[in-house]
Amino acid sequence: MITPVIHSNLAQCNQLRIVKSLGFGIHGSVFAVENKPNIHTAVKYCAEAEPFLREFEAYCRLDEYNVIDVCGFNVPLLLAVDQDLRILEMTLVDRPFVLDFGGAYLDVKPTFMPEIWEHWEAEKREQYGGRRAGA
Repeated sequence: MITPVIHSNLAQCNQLRIVKSLGFGIHGSVFAVENKPNIHTAVKYCAEAEPFLREFEAYCRLDEYNVIDVCGFNVPLLLAVDQDLRILEMTLVDRPFVLDFGGAYLDVKPTFMPEIWEHWEAEKREQYGGRRAGA
């Protein structure tokens, strides 16, 4: 969860009023914020630099191609970024949505040991059987 110091810096540096916590995960925390009267957005604070950069690059790529949904799942639009504080500000979207791209890799395959890949592929075969994406 976000620390009180980061929470204070986030609000002070970006002139945002944190309305409520929307959730947290392995890479960071997401908050509903108000940046002007009745203008509500969300901010995601990323705890580590690498997932932050992957997430930021994914949102930039989505923006480049004007992607607003993926297979019926809504994608927030990136509104602002604070690279020093590792904060992304984005639109709020209705369910169903896709908004966690901290584990996404663009243009390069992540480097994992072969046994990690084998385990992951076996797990996915077990979960999804012989079905392939789009089938």
